[in-house]
Amino acid sequence: MSRFRTPGHLASWAGLCPGHHESAGKRKSGKTRHGNRWLGGALGTAAMAASRTKNTPYLGARYHRLVPRLGKKKAIVAVEHSILTAVWQMLTHDVDYHDLGGDYFTQLDPDRAMRRIIRQANALGFTVRCDPIPAA
Repeated sequence: MSRFRTPGHLASWAGLCPGHHESAGKRKSGKTRHGNRWLGGALGTAAMAASRTKNTPYLGARYHRLVPRLGKKKAIVAVEHSILTAVWQMLTHDVDYHDLGGDYFTQLDPDRAMRRIIRQANALGFTVRCDPIPAA
């Protein structure tokens, strides 16, 4: 991994970084470039498997969080990028994989998760009142 200074360099070599083509202030195609086909196939399979897990680990939660905003295919590429970044970190720093868990994003910003749940309940026609549980 010493050939790639950062995880971004590895992702770029693998073809998992989105392109950036802009001319005269207009954004054109941002397709990912062609990278190593064997690595891309393996990462695609791993990303699909991660997105379909029942008890969602971090990668599955990341996929399900990105799908509404990006769509399924772009979310798969984002998960592939996350896998490749994790592999670079493991090989560079000689550490084992540590899954952050499916509730990582909820723990990261609990207020955002609460707002999302309230918005969903309001869309279903419910009025929600939130009272914190008193500490025992």
